[in-house]
Amino acid sequence: MDLIEQQKDYYRARAGEYDEWFLREGRYDRGPGHRARWLAEVDELRAALERFRPAGRVLELACGTGWWTEQLVRFADRVTAVDASDEVLELNRRRVGDAKVRRERADIFAWRPDAAYDAVFFSFWLSHVPPERFESFWAMVRGALAPGGRVFFIDSLRTELSTATDHQLSGEDDVVLERKLNDGRRFHIYKVFYDPADLQAKLEAIGWRAGVRATESFFLYGEASPAGTS
Repeated sequence: MDLIEQQKDYYRARAGEYDEWFLREGRYDRGPGHRARWLAEVDELRAALERFRPAGRVLELACGTGWWTEQLVRFADRVTAVDASDEVLELNRRRVGDAKVRRERADIFAWRPDAAYDAVFFSFWLSHVPPERFESFWAMVRGALAPGGRVFFIDSLRTELSTATDHQLSGEDDVVLERKLNDGRRFHIYKVFYDPADLQAKLEAIGWRAGVRATESFFLYGEASPAGTS
């Protein structure tokens, strides 16, 4: 099976388990001290997003089960939430019932923006973009932005403590990982871990003005806008 299709199948099958990862439950439970550190860093991400203030028309790519959609509606006039999984979109709808959210099921690698957005947001998605699609993905994001539009993104740092207790990271240069569900089914997905400084330089090299930072242990986050805009 094509790896992109396997990745989509994995996230459809994982929809009902995803929140265990975010909340550090089940196979992701590494004790109360770990959970407290994790949630403190999630709060750091929320504070950074609040400073960014994604107002106006906001596009959320790979919206997932709604943890960040819930934050976006605090600032946005309208949110367009795109994901490839009907199962995930249904969970998103249950979590965020706000009428400001319009959801669309689409393969993000094939999807094209249907409007111009003041902000584009994606969390834990860039690491699933194959390296050979990095530039074309960012070209699509650029095409989604209205004049003066901005991007905010969140992703994972490389650490064994972020994944399930029965998962192992591959070698430093590997971009394909095996992932297992609670029922034992196994899938292979793309997972590209970025160093914040390297990612910032990579974005600047393709025409973005970017700032990428890291929390202490688990996450990176950044802002970007097309170079040459105010």
